[in-house]
Amino acid sequence: MSSLSSPSAPLTESVYRISPLIQYSLWLFYFALVVPLPILAQVNHVGALTQRSLYIGLGLGVVALTAALSEQVHLSDTGMEIRYPQWVPAWFRRDWSLTWQEITDIKPRRTGQGGLVYYLISSSGSAQLLPMRVAGFAQMTRIIEAQTSLKMATVKPLAQVWMYGILLGFSLLLALTDAWILWTGMSHLGG
Repeated sequence: MSSLSSPSAPLTESVYRISPLIQYSLWLFYFALVVPLPILAQVNHVGALTQRSLYIGLGLGVVALTAALSEQVHLSDTGMEIRYPQWVPAWFRRDWSLTWQEITDIKPRRTGQGGLVYYLISSSGSAQLLPMRVAGFAQMTRIIEAQTSLKMATVKPLAQVWMYGILLGFSLLLALTDAWILWTGMSHLGG
């Protein structure tokens, strides 16, 4: 920790990814919502073209969710950068980078759910959203504080963490309900 005590201290590159709790919650929710659709389409004798469109849509949903959850925060001795894999189209991603010297302030803003998000303010006046849904958030903010001298003690990781816990619980309940309904329905169709 002492190596991070001044903005000029050397820093090996650190990479922070989206928290597993968020990833699992969103993937389970997506699959709980869409897995029954092809089965329901088949039971309801939907045409082949409509079924094909459904499968294409479900595949595009998997690609979009994978892209959204592939955000990475890179911290190095020169600054901070948000990156996505090269396969994610430029119109979909929000890459940005700031050097440590450019970051002059951090400003909180309320969300529609009543939580707080934080923006890193640059010397040019631009504001970049601080990624708050990463695993290792506390360590990331300590590095930012050490490199910029901004006070990050009040910055909390993911103000709505309870939301993802509830989403995970309800998604699991939805998936179990889907499985029970599909199992029951298929056994009635077969018998």
